[in-house]
Amino acid sequence: MTAGQQRAWDRSWDRLGADLADLTPGGRRADLLDADGRLDPAAWFGRDAGLRLEIGSGMGETTAALAAAEPDVDHVAVEVYPPGLGQLLMRVEEAGLTNLRLLRGDAVVVLRDRVAPGSLAGLRVFYPDPWPKRRHHKRRLVQPAVVALMASRLRPGATLHLATDVAEYAEWMLEVTDAEPTLDNPHGGFAPRPAWRPRTKFETRAEEQGRPSRDLVLVRGAGAPTAGDGS
Repeated sequence: MTAGQQRAWDRSWDRLGADLADLTPGGRRADLLDADGRLDPAAWFGRDAGLRLEIGSGMGETTAALAAAEPDVDHVAVEVYPPGLGQLLMRVEEAGLTNLRLLRGDAVVVLRDRVAPGSLAGLRVFYPDPWPKRRHHKRRLVQPAVVALMASRLRPGATLHLATDVAEYAEWMLEVTDAEPTLDNPHGGFAPRPAWRPRTKFETRAEEQGRPSRDLVLVRGAGAPTAGDGS
């Protein structure tokens, strides 16, 4: 981490962040769990509001901007990269955000073990690693089983929003999400780029290199069951 990121970490991590390893019944942050061992947003945020989860927040530019734009909704960013989390803590402090918390750990484990079925108001995955080599495709986050797990954690009517600037991965995402029966695609394909999604310098650079971003906005079906593991 940079010196600034480390200072933000030292000041704010214990209040605004948690390690997945500590989120266990009897663990150091068991206070953030409900009786079923799932994340209890009200215990962390001090209120009962809708919760949006972002997987892979990177350096946090988009994450902080979206949290600032939705002060009445709570946000949790899941990331494994400590400098990114430190940078996001700096953004949280600078903007005075009270509706954003950070989780460090494997996002699939977070969803499977610590997020209750049917509890999320939204789930975002922006620019995940495309693992472009065919032999590495199995490492991609967007896989049928993982998308089914994501969908199971959404409330009926809540959205799963995916974005990538890799054309082949975008087609892969579309194929995988089209095959998930609990998700509806109101656009019938890729969605128009939402004006509210911040345009980062990385997206601008990709566009200049001929790699436009593609968005998928899927909706959890109203009739889809919400109980069970989603696995």
